[in-house]
Amino acid sequence: MRFLRLAAVACASLLSTLAATAPTKRAPNIQNTFKWSSSGPLIGPKNDGRNIKGIKDPSVVFYNGKYHVFASTAVASGYSLVYMSFTDFNQAGNAPFVYLDQSAIGTGYRAAPQVFYFAPQKLWYLVYQNGNAAYSTNPDINNPYGWSAPKTFYNGTPQTIANALKNGGNWVDMWVICDASTCHLFSSDDNGHLFRSQTPLSAFPAGMSEPVIALQDSKYALFEASNVYRIAGTSPAQYLLLVEAFASDGNRYFRSWTSNAIGGSWTPLAASEGNPFARSSNVVFDGTPWTKHISHGEVVRTVVDQTLTISGCKLRYLYQGLDPAANNGDYNSQPWRLGLLTQTNSAC
Repeated sequence: MRFLRLAAVACASLLSTLAATAPTKRAPNIQNTFKWSSSGPLIGPKNDGRNIKGIKDPSVVFYNGKYHVFASTAVASGYSLVYMSFTDFNQAGNAPFVYLDQSAIGTGYRAAPQVFYFAPQKLWYLVYQNGNAAYSTNPDINNPYGWSAPKTFYNGTPQTIANALKNGGNWVDMWVICDASTCHLFSSDDNGHLFRSQTPLSAFPAGMSEPVIALQDSKYALFEASNVYRIAGTSPAQYLLLVEAFASDGNRYFRSWTSNAIGGSWTPLAASEGNPFARSSNVVFDGTPWTKHISHGEVVRTVVDQTLTISGCKLRYLYQGLDPAANNGDYNSQPWRLGLLTQTNSAC
């Protein structure tokens, strides 16, 4: 009997040692270096009488077998919004444009859209800038004429942002993401500040708080076009932040950070010119590079709800680029086009 007890103790000790030394199965974290291949320009203005110079600022989801893309249309006098859908990016250039000024969104300055499905209300939201942080809703993303008239998250410009704009800049590029209890609204000022507001999930879209500064850097190191995503399968939850910057050569690129909370502090990931999230230096083009700018865009999302959950693997990023020969003159008249990045060094 004593022998059996000793054997049992020895066995338990061995199992404990094996458990302590065995590798822990961890949720996948996003890697800290990126390489990409790029398509050529896929989507540009059409010869349809609108005299559009550029297609910019895309937001994209894959839903019910189709890619749904919302973007800004640029003309010398300003910006509006356009929608298109297609089943494969090879068909993107042939997709008909639906101009959203034909919906209740109406005419006037509207730019930099973001689309997501807010599951608690069973409504699609289109967030955009119109001089304020605006939104429209639609029960059916397939009906581009079904968007509601603009409403705003704030009554006027919040004081925190107004104070920052005293030093120049523009209030731009609104972005919404929600966790289990709270919805957060990010925006930029083209002057080195990333702002964040919040409201309870149950109150959304009402009740946005006075913004706080979520991240700060020099003007061109933290410029605009922020994206925030939840990385699927991470525990605790890991969030990815992307912000557009200007490199020392004057071309735009993306830096990245991570955090375990949307409202938490952000840790640099691939956040430098030498190790960027996406820059012409870590992108391989088929043939002569058609752009040196990797600018305002979005990760292709297949989870379409307000959590903005993406896989940390095999990322695709729809972005705006510009022919280097055209990188001058009036900004609103520059011929921006949309291209697609595909990650080539995914670790999973």
